Amino acid sequence: MTEILTPRLLLRRWSDDDLVPLSEINADPEVMRWIGEGETLDLDETAEEIERWEEEWDEEGFGLFAVELLGSGELIGAVGLSVLENLPDARADVQISWRLGRQYWGQGYASEAAHATLEFALQDRGLDRVVAINRMSNTDSENVIRKLGMVMERDTVDPRYGTSVRVHGIDLTEYEA
Repeated sequence: MTEILTPRLLLRRWSDDDLVPLSEINADPEVMRWIGEGETLDLDETAEEIERWEEEWDEEGFGLFAVELLGSGELIGAVGLSVLENLPDARADVQISWRLGRQYWGQGYASEAAHATLEFALQDRGLDRVVAINRMSNTDSENVIRKLGMVMERDTVDPRYGTSVRVHGIDLTEYEA
């Protein structure tokens, strides 16, 4: 089983116990406003999401991790990798993304988990390149992306939602662990 320990977090595969806490995160409109169409997800939709993430783990050898606090074991969100298929000129890149419960924002958890995931992608899984897609006005995610050392590559429109997004990238030669 794939697990990553950071100073404050455990990144791991999903379990049945994660469904309710993740559905509570997904039910928060403030959390979901930057994701997809900005709509909240109910319990069944959250179960489908976890199932898709687990299928990607099985098919690709990577996916989104469940992120829990080391001290309490509390699920705080999801951080991980997925194959990007929907953007023009995406070249089947692998995307890093994150979603944390609002009460965990501003404490460095997203940066800590994303950094560990980026290291996992480039060093453990042997990927040559990782991208991050950010809606133009999501400055909090933009800050995490900058902390990862990713550089802005282009602006485009996500054709699924009609939203303006910025593509950032980093390759193995640019990465500093």
